[in-house]
Amino acid sequence: MSLKDYADVIAYPPKFFFVPTLDNYIDVLFGSGEAGAGEFRQYMLNSVIVSGGAVILSLAVGVPAAFALSRNRVRGADHFAFTFLSLRFAPELAVIIPLYAIFQQVRVYDTYIGMILSHQLITIPLVIWIVRTFLADVPIEIEEASQLDGCGPWRTLFGVVVPIIRPGIASAAILAFIFSWNNLLMGLVLSGPNTRPVTVGILQAIGFDQVRWGWMAAAAMIAAIPGMIIAVYLQRHLVRGLTMGVGK
Repeated sequence: MSLKDYADVIAYPPKFFFVPTLDNYIDVLFGSGEAGAGEFRQYMLNSVIVSGGAVILSLAVGVPAAFALSRNRVRGADHFAFTFLSLRFAPELAVIIPLYAIFQQVRVYDTYIGMILSHQLITIPLVIWIVRTFLADVPIEIEEASQLDGCGPWRTLFGVVVPIIRPGIASAAILAFIFSWNNLLMGLVLSGPNTRPVTVGILQAIGFDQVRWGWMAAAAMIAAIPGMIIAVYLQRHLVRGLTMGVGK
């Protein structure tokens, strides 16, 4: 569809053989005048900032949290872990309206900080549970040996444990980024003209008089590229991470 002109898109019966065109891609990336055209590059940049920032913050918080929960260093660790997981169970509509009211009060609506914080509901549960699973396969004797050598908890975590579970952390980061990148509702309600992500930007193809199907299809194809690049570039870490511990 992204390679069809508008007449071919709405043709009935559908055309399976047509003259391909790149006009939709040119309009998405360089066009001007119509709603959404030419602004798509900004939408892409917004999504990179929000999703990248959300993953970085989730790793900074989630890896130590997973370490504490996996070793039961916190009373009621299993209950805490399930509470984090329940954030993925709850429908986003249950929290999006209260979040909107709170963000308006604290003046973080339509800001990168607000969007990154809201995406923690998506990324932190993934990071904690995936990393916690890999930490369960790390023998406790390794940590005890590092403590005998004089390492404290933080040095044990980042100097000994993190290098061992690096594939698992990479897997968690990739999946968290993809889930964050593909999220629509957070951006639809909590973003504005300054931070509109790519998923909301694609909706700009819907006008009051018509739907620009070719533009929408081209925008969706372009929006899928970053996730594909990251998955391919980090594929060996992803595969190793998802299969780590299977042999045991």
